[in-house]
Amino acid sequence: MVRRLIETLIIECYEHHEIDSKIKNANGDFFALKDLTSKFLSETEWNVSRSKNLEKIADIKVIGDLSAHNRRYNARDYDINNVKADIRIAVE
Repeated sequence: MVRRLIETLIIECYEHHEIDSKIKNANGDFFALKDLTSKFLSETEWNVSRSKNLEKIADIKVIGDLSAHNRRYNARDYDINNVKADIRIAVE
């Protein structure tokens, strides 16, 4: 759910500034989270914190991908606790 939240917040930022076409492919579909993240961090329409914590979005993505696509993996408290501060910084 956290992975989805971050993805949605990035899309909402682009829609709010009416530049969502920058994060869509030729079919009008939004990019995957990996590409959304890199676009978001390099966007010039706003000032993004250059905190190293934002770069850890990739770690959050891995946990989310495993939870969603691997039927033998369930994220546990330990997994989330390791990235809890990074999640808070990314969302804020």
